Amino acid sequence: MLENIRLSFRGVWSHKMRSFLTMLGIIIGIAAIIAIVSTIQGTNKQIEKNLIGSGSNTVKVELQKDGYSLDLSYEAVPAGVGQISDSAMDQIAGLENVESASKYHSRNVYDGVYYLNTSLSGGYVYGIDDSYLKTNNMIVERGRGITEADMSSGRKVALLDEKAEKTLFQGENCIGKTIEIKKEPYTIVGVVGEKEKYDLVINSMEDYYMYANGDSSGNVYVPDSTWPIIYQFDEPENLLVRASDTSAMTEVGKGAADILNGYIMSDSDTVKYAAQDLLEQAKELQQLSASTNMMLIWIAGISLLVGGIGVMNIMLVSVTERTSEIGLKKAIGAGKGAILGQFLTEAVVLTSLGGLLGVIVGVILSKVISALNGSPTSISPASAVLAVIFSMAIGIIFGLLPSYKAANLNPIDALRHE
Repeated sequence: MLENIRLSFRGVWSHKMRSFLTMLGIIIGIAAIIAIVSTIQGTNKQIEKNLIGSGSNTVKVELQKDGYSLDLSYEAVPAGVGQISDSAMDQIAGLENVESASKYHSRNVYDGVYYLNTSLSGGYVYGIDDSYLKTNNMIVERGRGITEADMSSGRKVALLDEKAEKTLFQGENCIGKTIEIKKEPYTIVGVVGEKEKYDLVINSMEDYYMYANGDSSGNVYVPDSTWPIIYQFDEPENLLVRASDTSAMTEVGKGAADILNGYIMSDSDTVKYAAQDLLEQAKELQQLSASTNMMLIWIAGISLLVGGIGVMNIMLVSVTERTSEIGLKKAIGAGKGAILGQFLTEAVVLTSLGGLLGVIVGVILSKVISALNGSPTSISPASAVLAVIFSMAIGIIFGLLPSYKAANLNPIDALRHE
């Protein structure tokens, strides 16, 4: 086998131009597939990142009515739905793949939050417990967080995120300043942000409406113990649950929603908790993205077929050129298996070299595409290895006929061939 490989490399090197032109179809096909697959994978990862975030793995479980988030700014508190109990939280914490869980209230505010004459129009107010920041993968960037003493004493303190600080204070330091929430004074004690920040990639208006809608003006966080001061007593809460892994988000969200729905004391099916299944939404978008590119992969696969035919053609020419050599080898005792193995090895070496060059060109091509149009790419080592293996398979398939022809030559006729 090693001798066959050595002879194959010597043959490739002695006919450099012919070998390169033979490999060109393989190189183009493999390069095109690598570039397309890397673009699909990069797009899939960006979709998941845009929707889910960078490793936060958090799932919102919201109270809904008729399939839509219940907005208590305009609707009454539904009958039979109370606040989330400690026993429910214990059950949720005991679910498999749950790292942490947190209760919270939330309201979209249009004219309820002010600093002097500046309003946080379009922002959100959250009433949070002491585990919310950890569950939501957030950190205090400046100032301090909300303490247990703030919670127990009902102090009217608040945290802002960077967007809310920029909207309300426009570059001014907000720590220690007072804002009004529903005409109640709250002292800003800290600014919070994401622990792991990532860039939201927006390439079109469609992407903007899909990914960037929501809390565009920023968020304000207050202790949930002060929520009744600005809104309602005994108002139902929503849940934020963090999964140990992105793949477990759907299962964790559904399990938490089922537990909370078991505590609703109402016969109506219109009001229930439901998980915001971002993972499933990401998968649907990924499948749509992949399906639109699958045709390109098939088209690129045609060039591999053309490359395979080229390999078969050049191997048939090689058999014709080396007929006398084959006859001599058979005359001194070489069997059919040895001749078959030699020519089959040459075909595999030829296509494998084409596959390796195709992978290199494909990686370079994907980087060029990414640089030119800004689309994300992700090179998969597994797809590169698979591409090389596939090119070897092409060598075996299309090299089999020439190898079989060489192995079955009559040694006397081969020696007489000129």
